[in-house]
Amino acid sequence: LAAISALEILDRPSKIKIITDSSYVKNGVTQWLENWKKNKWKTAARKPVKNAELWRRLDEAKSRHEVAWEWVKGHAGHPENERADELARKGMEPFKSNV
Repeated sequence: LAAISALEILDRPSKIKIITDSSYVKNGVTQWLENWKKNKWKTAARKPVKNAELWRRLDEAKSRHEVAWEWVKGHAGHPENERADELARKGMEPFKSNV
């Protein structure tokens, strides 16, 4: 969802790099997405693609930009990844129950 939001917020075509600790996102967008579209949103095993609506949004959002995708190991000291984790935790604070 963060990659989609980042791409959708750009107001003109841009050349960007998205760094993610999600191999699912990186592999999905760089290896699987084109085949899913050709296979009418079915996997190689002929099962429906999970989160297909999000993948469609990501495909549409990335189509306007030149995007390089980079995977980094999570929680391994990568400064931007650590900052993203920190912001995600802060963003979730209002939704945590006061138990």
